[in-house]
Amino acid sequence: MENRSIAGIVALLLASLLWGTTGTTATFLPHDVSPLAIGASTMGIGGLLLFATGPRLSLAVLRDRGSLRWIGLGALGVFIYPLAFYSAMSLAGVAVGNVVALGSGPVFAAVYEWAGERHPLSRRWAVATGAAVVGIVGLAWGRQTAHGAAPSGTLLGVALGLLAGAAYALYAYASSRVIQSGQPSRGVMGAMFGVGAVLLLPVLLVTGAPLLQSWSTISLAGYLAIGPMFVAYLLFGIGLRTVRSSSATTITLLEPVVATLLAVLVVGERLGAPGWVGLVLVFAGLAILITARHRLKRGEATLESGA
Repeated sequence: MENRSIAGIVALLLASLLWGTTGTTATFLPHDVSPLAIGASTMGIGGLLLFATGPRLSLAVLRDRGSLRWIGLGALGVFIYPLAFYSAMSLAGVAVGNVVALGSGPVFAAVYEWAGERHPLSRRWAVATGAAVVGIVGLAWGRQTAHGAAPSGTLLGVALGLLAGAAYALYAYASSRVIQSGQPSRGVMGAMFGVGAVLLLPVLLVTGAPLLQSWSTISLAGYLAIGPMFVAYLLFGIGLRTVRSSSATTITLLEPVVATLLAVLVVGERLGAPGWVGLVLVFAGLAILITARHRLKRGEATLESGA
C-alpha cells in the first residue's frame, strides 16, 4: 500500500470522526434554532473559511473552464447537503439521520462514477460497501426497535437523509474529478465550498438570527463551522488526492458509527440489538476496503476496490 494512499485514508478517517460530532453538537443548540439555520451557518461560514485559506488557488480553479462545470455541480451539492442533513436529523433523530445520509452516499457515488465514466466497481468494493450499508440499515432498525413505533416525521427524515446522501456524493464526485485533473485540492475545496457558501448565505440571513442569542449558541455554531466543516473538509480534500469518490464515501461511513455512539452515550438515544450488529458490519466493511491492496493506474491513484 502506497504511503500517499495510507495518508489519504487516514485523512478521511479523521474527517469522519469530526463529522460524527455534528448531530450531537446540534442537539445542544436551543430549540428555536432551526436545522436550516444550523446547516446554512455550518457550511456557509465554513465554506468561506475554506475559500480564505487559498483565495488565489480557488480563483485559479474558478477561471479554469474545464473545472467550472464540476465546481458548479459540486456547489449545488454543497448547498443542498447541510439543509437536508440537519433537517433529517431533526425529524428522524441523530442516529437515523446520519446513517441514512452517509449510508446512501457510497451507492450514489458509485452511480455517479458509472454514469460519468462507465467506471466498473470490483467485487471487493461491492462486498465492502454491501457489508457497510447492511450495517447502516441495522443501525437505523436498531434505533427504531429501541424506541418502538417510528415518530411521524421519521419517513420524511429518511427521505431528506437520502437527498443529503445524494448531495454528499455529488460534491465528493465532482471535487474528485477536478482534483484528478491536476488542480490542487485546497483550491478545489475553496472554490467549490466558497460558491456553495454564497448560495447558503441568503438562507443564513433569513433563518440565522437565533444563533446570535447567546455566547453558548455562537460557540456551538463556531465549532460546527470550524471543526466538522473547515478542518474536516481540508482533510477530505487531502483524501481525495489518492482515493476515488466511491471508496472515499465508503470509508467515511465511519461517521454514522461515531454519530450513533454519541447519540446513545451523550444524547440518550437508545439502540437495539440490530444496531449493535450493524456497528460490527460497518467496521467489517471498512476493514475490507482499507486493507485492500492499492494499484496505481497511469495518471491516477486508485483503490483496487473500485477506487
